[in-house]
Amino acid sequence: MPELVVIDYEALVDKDRDVKALIEEAYGADGLGVLAIRNVPGFVEARDAALPQGHALAHAGDKVLDSLVDVESMYQAGWSRGKEKIGDKPDLAKASFFFNPLVDVPGTAEDRAKWPLSYPCNVWPSEEDLPGFENSLKSVGRIMRQTTAAVGKRIDELAATQLPNYNLDLGKLIAETDKAKGRLLYYYPLTDEEKSRGQRDSWIGVHNDSGFLTALAGEIYLDDEGNTIENPDPAAGLYVIDRAGVEHHVVIPKDCMAVQIGECVQVITGSVVQATPHYVRGAVVEGRRVARVSLPVFIDTKPDFALTSPEGITRQTVVDSASKEVPALGVRWLEQGQTFGDFLMKSVDVYYSWNQELSKQAFSDVSPPVSA
Repeated sequence: MPELVVIDYEALVDKDRDVKALIEEAYGADGLGVLAIRNVPGFVEARDAALPQGHALAHAGDKVLDSLVDVESMYQAGWSRGKEKIGDKPDLAKASFFFNPLVDVPGTAEDRAKWPLSYPCNVWPSEEDLPGFENSLKSVGRIMRQTTAAVGKRIDELAATQLPNYNLDLGKLIAETDKAKGRLLYYYPLTDEEKSRGQRDSWIGVHNDSGFLTALAGEIYLDDEGNTIENPDPAAGLYVIDRAGVEHHVVIPKDCMAVQIGECVQVITGSVVQATPHYVRGAVVEGRRVARVSLPVFIDTKPDFALTSPEGITRQTVVDSASKEVPALGVRWLEQGQTFGDFLMKSVDVYYSWNQELSKQAFSDVSPPVSA
């Protein structure tokens, strides 16, 4: 049975250390698609400052929240709640604050005009309304991007040993990109009706990340006053589905961040590393209201990046290796050289239709890909 692989930061960044076996164990066909990194400099302190901001924002009041809604970006920056749908109903189980931790105005003017949804400009609350909010999110997001770039280098090393024609520099792409989307997620306490359904993916539905690499800051659980508490429901939290269809409860250690594989990296490495479907199960505790905060940062390259498998690896080989738990990769990655931007838009459309069908069948909460 696959287990969460943990690597020390010093081993990750030491170019003289061979860690390919750990990278393959985490990200290969038999892995969970998740790698935890321990002892990242400054990370624990930055995370502990950032995650409680999720409760502060969600309870900041309508005046503040309304000022953070960015309709022009189609809610891809600032505050968003109820804009995603479960079937035909708005998803109110969670709220999001989208931000770029690297730059407030990403890309060039040409980039922003051509790909407006991929390059939204940041919308921040004032320091008076939410003290420390902007600085804490930028700080943790930048640490996570730097660490994810180091993971990218190690993925390159693994791919190069298995594919003689592999010539990408994923580590450099991640280190130099300004296309990063942080998503501060606040999961509201389940209602009594939601608890009674016993729905496995009651906080966020089954999906693959459709981008490149996703950094994870772990999770905290909160009471109604915003006090951090130990998770009172051992079954709540993040689940990953492996290649055999087995579901694994993945708890990122409190002294670690983690990095997940997105489908684009599966494509460009010829499935040397593989994305895994995952979902979040809500906390079901009778007589108690329990919320959750998490913070993924989706780190991608430009939307016009051509998604092409390495020489010698056919498109069909990659498509056949993809998980069958989510909409088929082959109906979203349509051809060699399809741009990342086109792939992402196709994925959103396909997930939406899939979600509609599932909602008709059984109250299933399946969210669209959250990378953009």
